[in-house]
Amino acid sequence: MSCYSFLKGMMFLFNFLIFLGGAGLLAVGIWVTADGSSFLKFVGPYSTQVMQFVNVGYFCIAVGAVLVILGFLGCCGALRESKCLLLIFFSIVLIIFIAEVAAAVVALVYSSFAESVLKALVLPELKSKYGNDNEVTKIWNATMTELKCCGFNNYTDFNDSTFMQQYKSYPTFCCKKNQTGDCTLNKVSSAKIPGCFDSLLYQLKKDAKIVGGIAAGICALELASLVVSMYLYCQIDKGERA
Repeated sequence: MSCYSFLKGMMFLFNFLIFLGGAGLLAVGIWVTADGSSFLKFVGPYSTQVMQFVNVGYFCIAVGAVLVILGFLGCCGALRESKCLLLIFFSIVLIIFIAEVAAAVVALVYSSFAESVLKALVLPELKSKYGNDNEVTKIWNATMTELKCCGFNNYTDFNDSTFMQQYKSYPTFCCKKNQTGDCTLNKVSSAKIPGCFDSLLYQLKKDAKIVGGIAAGICALELASLVVSMYLYCQIDKGERA
C-alpha cells in the first residue's frame, strides 16, 4: 500500500469519526432545545447548576453543525479525490486554527484589559440586578456556590447595591458557613472570601496543564489534518496514487 492510499484511508476514517461525533452532538442539541425538561430528567443527578442558565442546546447545535460539515468535506474529499472539497476542508481548518492561536495570544497579552472590560460590564449588573432580577441572581448564586467566592472582586462589590438596600446585609456566600445570623460587615471582613474573578483565575491556573494538554492535542490534530489534506490535494493529479 502506498503512502497516498494509507493517508487517504486515515483521512476518511478520521473525518468519518468527526462526522459521527458532530451528528451526535447536533442531535443532542436539537433534543435539548426542543425538549429540555426531558433531557434534564435523563441526565438526572449528573446535571449541575450551570445547566440552569447556560443555553447548552444552541451551543451543541452550533458545534455539531461545524463538525458535521468538516467531517463531510473531509470524507468526501478523500473518498472522491475531490480537490475542491479538500481545499475547502483545508481552508476551514486553517481559519479555525488561526482563530484559536489569535484567541490564545489575545488572552495572554490582554488578560488585564479583559479583566477591566469584564469589571465594567459585570459590576453594574451585579449592583443593580442581584437580588432583584431572577436570572442574574441565579447565575451569581450558581457561580458563587461553585467557586466558593463573593462578588466579582470581593464583598465590597455589594456596597450601595440593590441587594444591600433591600436586605441590609451581604449575601450569605460572603460569610463563612458556620456563621449564623445576618452577613454583616464585621463577618464578611473577617471571613475574607475571595472574589469570583480571582477564584476563576485560580481554577484556570490549577487546571492549566490539563487545559494546555488538551489544547496542544487539538492543535496537533488540526495541523495533521492540514498537512494530510494538502498532501492529498497535491498528489491527486500525479501518478503516485494507488
